[in-house]
Amino acid sequence: AGGGEAPREFTFDSVYDQRATQSGIYEETAYFITESVLGGYNGTIFAYGQTGTGKTHTMVGVPNDGEVAGIIPRAFQHVFKSIESSPQQQFLVRAAYLEIYNEEIRDLLSKNPKEKLELKDHPE
Repeated sequence: AGGGEAPREFTFDSVYDQRATQSGIYEETAYFITESVLGGYNGTIFAYGQTGTGKTHTMVGVPNDGEVAGIIPRAFQHVFKSIESSPQQQFLVRAAYLEIYNEEIRDLLSKNPKEKLELKDHPE
C-alpha cells in the first residue's frame, strides 16, 4: 500500500456455506437484532459479497415457503407476531431495503427503485 497508509482491518460475525439453513442463519444473526428493534432500537442487517454468492437468497429466499424464507420475511413475521401479542402497546414500524452496487445506492422499496440515492458523508 502506497502513501504510508496503514492497512485497513475488517471484522465479521459469521460466514456460512451451502449446508447452512435459512432458519439457522436467521436464529444466529437476525433474531437478536429483531428483538432489539422490538425494544426500540434501530437495527441493520447487512449482506455483503460478490455477485452470485447468495445475498438475495439469504435476505429474501422464497417468502411464502417457511423452510426457505429469507431473513426479511422471517423478520417481518417476527415483528408482526410480537405486535399482535401486545395489543395494549402502540408500534410504529419503518423499514428500508437498500441496495449498494458499484458505489450506487438505491431504495428497493421506493416508488422508483431505479433512482439513485445521494450519499452524504458526515465526518466526525
